[in-house]
Parts: sequence; C-alpha cells; structure tokens
Amino acid sequence: MQEDKKSAYTGQTDARRKASAKYLKETVEDVRIRVPKGQKAVIKEHAEKQGESMNAFVIRAIDETMERDRSK
Repeated sequence: MQEDKKSAYTGQTDARRKASAKYLKETVEDVRIRVPKGQKAVIKEHAEKQGESMNAFVIRAIDETMERDRSK
C-alpha cells in the first residue's frame, strides 16, 4: 500500500500576507453597505442561485442599474 503524503503547507507566510494586502490596496476599493436584518441571507441565497458571490452580484446589480439609468 502507498502511504498518504501530508501537505507541507502550514498557512500563509508574512510575505504572502503583505503581497496580498499590497495587491488589494492597489487594485480595489471597499464600499460598505447596510441592509435590514435578514436581508443579507436573502441576497447571498439569490447570488448563489445565480452562480455568483455576493460581491459579484452586488457589482452586477449596480452596473446594470447604472446602465439602465443612463439610457433614460
């Protein structure tokens, strides 16, 4: 029988954390929204049904609404 090899991965290194933080700082901005209690679960469930993350769904919803508003 073949022995199971264990992964040598022990978690993120400091260098990986710093690189990730730098990448996020240079490429994205945070926008915080507040929703009524229970609405987050509804949004998350809907996004999952669409095959999206909540973040992707919210971005798509904003983009589609802005596009629709421009064509008024």
